[in-house]
Amino acid sequence: MKRVTGIGGIFFKAKDAPALQAWYKRHLGIDVQEWGGTAFTWTDGEGKPVAGTTIWSIGSAQDDRFAPGTASFMVNYRVEDLHALVKVLREEGCNVLEKIDDSEYGKFAWVIDPEGNKLELWQPPVGQ
Repeated sequence: MKRVTGIGGIFFKAKDAPALQAWYKRHLGIDVQEWGGTAFTWTDGEGKPVAGTTIWSIGSAQDDRFAPGTASFMVNYRVEDLHALVKVLREEGCNVLEKIDDSEYGKFAWVIDPEGNKLELWQPPVGQ
């Protein structure tokens, strides 16, 4: 069974999220949207879009969506079979949170690594 197949997103907190979003937009040319981030569309060697995106987002330092993790960031890892991987991780003694979300955006689960970082596991919808 494959475990992680790629990175689906990078999320981090900022003391002043709007100011940091503006800095990235101005200095690095990242097309920061109203929701605080952007979706980088994957392309092939010729620059043509292929199925898949990577989300990049800056949120408020007051946001608690990384809890119970202790880091100011969270990486979203793409996986092929979320339920199978969660089962194996639990069998291996990993700290897998109980909640599993299933939405139009795919299936999501969360793991806390030994350093206290919350990691998001994401099985994209078919075709992504």
